[in-house]
Amino acid sequence: MNYYSLNHKAPNTTFKDAVIKGLAPDKGLYFPETITPLPQSFFDNIDNLSHSEIAFEAIKQFVSPEIPEDVLKTIVEETLAFDFPIVKLNDNISTLELFHGPTMAFKDVGARFMARCLGYFNKENTNEVTVLVATSGDTGGAVANGFLGVKGVNVVILYPSGKVSEIQEKQLTTLGQNIKALEVDGVFDDCQDMVKRAFLDKELTNKMQLTSANSINVARWLPQLFYFMFAYKQLHKTNKDIVFSVPSGNFGNVCAGMMAQQLGLPIKHFIASNNENNVVTNYLQTEEYIPKPSVQTISNAMDVGNPSNFIRIQEIYKKEFTSLKNNLSSYSFSDEETKAALKEIYDKYDYVADPHGAVGYLGCKAYLKNNPNTHCVFLETAHPTKFLDVVEEVIEEKQPLPKQIQAVMGKTKEATKISSYKELKNFLLK
Repeated sequence: MNYYSLNHKAPNTTFKDAVIKGLAPDKGLYFPETITPLPQSFFDNIDNLSHSEIAFEAIKQFVSPEIPEDVLKTIVEETLAFDFPIVKLNDNISTLELFHGPTMAFKDVGARFMARCLGYFNKENTNEVTVLVATSGDTGGAVANGFLGVKGVNVVILYPSGKVSEIQEKQLTTLGQNIKALEVDGVFDDCQDMVKRAFLDKELTNKMQLTSANSINVARWLPQLFYFMFAYKQLHKTNKDIVFSVPSGNFGNVCAGMMAQQLGLPIKHFIASNNENNVVTNYLQTEEYIPKPSVQTISNAMDVGNPSNFIRIQEIYKKEFTSLKNNLSSYSFSDEETKAALKEIYDKYDYVADPHGAVGYLGCKAYLKNNPNTHCVFLETAHPTKFLDVVEEVIEEKQPLPKQIQAVMGKTKEATKISSYKELKNFLLK
C-alpha cells in the first residue's frame, strides 16, 4: 500500500516511510491510495472471528507488504491484549468501553499498534527516531506507555500546563527511561503548532529523524477502526441500524470509524459530538470551515480549535459537502450540559461515565429525537477516574481507583517547562 499527501505536493510513499515521517514533506497528512472493501463473507462470518482475526483482516491491506503477515498477526495480538465491552443503557443507547487498556484510554490501541510497527521498522536501524507528540490529555499517557523501552525510539511529549487532569499528567511525566515530558505554557493548539513547526525545521530534521504519534500518523490513526468492528460484532444480531456517537477533538477517531465503513462495515451514520470547541458543528450548519482558538472545557481531550484529521474526512467524501453531511451529524454541548448528562447517566442507569463519554451520550440523545428507530453507541473513551474532580463532584460518590491508575499516583512528576518554539528546539538539539 502506498500513501499520498493530502496537500498533493509530495511524492507518494510506503506505509513504512509514512509511519517514520509522520507528516509528508509538503506538510500534508498521508492517506492510503486505495481502500478495498472486505468481502461480504467477512461480515457474514464476523461472529466466528476473534478480535485479533477481525483486526488482522481489516488492517492488512494498509500495511502490506512492509510488515509480513506473521509479524502483523503478533503486532495485532499484542495491541489488543484487553477487552472492548458494550454496555447497554436502554433499548436505543449503548456505550462502547474503550478504557480497559494500560492507560485506560481509547488511544492505547493506536499507540500500542504504532509502537510495535515502529519497533519492527527500527530493529535493524542504528539511527534513533524521536517521536514528537502533542497531547490534550490521553494521547501523552498512551504514547508514553506504548513506546516505553522500545529500542532506538525516544519520545518527547508536549502538554498544556494546567489543562490536563492530574492522573493524565502523572501518566505522561513519571515513566522515565526513553520518555520525556515538556510542560507548555499555553493550550493544546500551541503544543500542536510547535510539533508541526519542528517537522518543517530543516535544522532539526537534518540532524534527527522526527516522527509523530498523534493521530496525524497513519499507524496511530488507522487501527482505531478495529473497535467499531468489535462493536458491530456484539450488536448486529439485535440491532439493524447502528449509529456511532464519537466524542470528537482532533477527529481521528470518527475518521477511523468512517474508514471501517469504507471497508464495508454496515454503519448507518456517525455523530461527531463536540464540546464548546465546535468548528465542525458550525461547518455542517454553514458549509464554512473556520478554525478558531480552542476553549478550555471539562472534556479536555476535545479542546481542539483546528482538528487535524478533518481533512481526511473530507477526502473520504471527495470534498462533497452533501455526501459528508448525509453521513455525519454534529452537535455541540456546554460544560453545564455535560455535567447534567453525567448525573443523568448515573441516576437513570447506575453507570459512571467520564466527561467525554457524557458528550457522546448527549449526541446520541440529540440524534435519536429525529431518528428513534436507530441504536446509538457512544464511545466511552477514557475511564471516569481519570477525571475524578469532575465526576465525583457531579455524582457525589467516591470512586475507587483502578490498579492502572494507582500505579502512577505515587510517582514523582518529571517535566521541563517551556513557553516557546525556540525552547523546544533547544531541548531537542541538546
